[in-house]
Amino acid sequence: MPAPRRLSRLLLLALLVCGVAGFSALGVWQLKRLHWKRALIARVEGYLHAPPIPAPPPALWPTLDSEREEYRRVVVHGQYVQGAETRTQAVTELGAGYWVLSPLRTAQGWMVLINRGFVPADAQAAPPPAGPVTVPGLLRRSEPGGGFLRTNQPAQERWYSRDVAAIARARRLQNVAPYFIDAAANPAATGWPRPGMTVVRFRNQHLQYALTWFALALLSAWGLWRVLSDGRRMRHHGPDADFPPPPDRHA
Repeated sequence: MPAPRRLSRLLLLALLVCGVAGFSALGVWQLKRLHWKRALIARVEGYLHAPPIPAPPPALWPTLDSEREEYRRVVVHGQYVQGAETRTQAVTELGAGYWVLSPLRTAQGWMVLINRGFVPADAQAAPPPAGPVTVPGLLRRSEPGGGFLRTNQPAQERWYSRDVAAIARARRLQNVAPYFIDAAANPAATGWPRPGMTVVRFRNQHLQYALTWFALALLSAWGLWRVLSDGRRMRHHGPDADFPPPPDRHA
């Protein structure tokens, strides 16, 4: 076999081996993601159907896993801090607008940001109620940094995510919970902001992705087998084994 052809064959074999290994690894990774996503969905479903619990107090913050506890139903009692709301950009089924976050000081003295709901960009949000309130809702983890390709700019009051720590610094709030609470829907509420618009939906296409990667791995394995089979045939029969001998002109 000529050297250039041998080199091309070796490169093709290396590529196919990498394809089998790489696509198989991606398929296994997607199966792990599928297991993780199903566990996440089951956990959140359990949270949503469980009775609310008191919002985690400061004693639990050092060990609180906000990602794992997200969407747990909680309830908190206290009073809103007037004149300290923050608007963060949002897109909902009602269109573009803002989430309205207001700090609430609990009866124990610590604070938590409450997402009181959605308000359209061209609408005015009512101030939070005065006096003691009870707020049921969903525990949500902080969204540090900003949104997609957009960074929060506290000095310009441009907020693209619900970054609890940054909002607390901007509003000079002390002893603030490392999470925020999405207020639950209130049928008696009128006007804006509109609470209870949290979308709890998880996209789960990991099985389809896994099957796709495994199919590509099988295709690569088939190509590898064909190349190896052709190589063995050529070694055993020579390059002209598939062609009949030329006719004898002197017969």
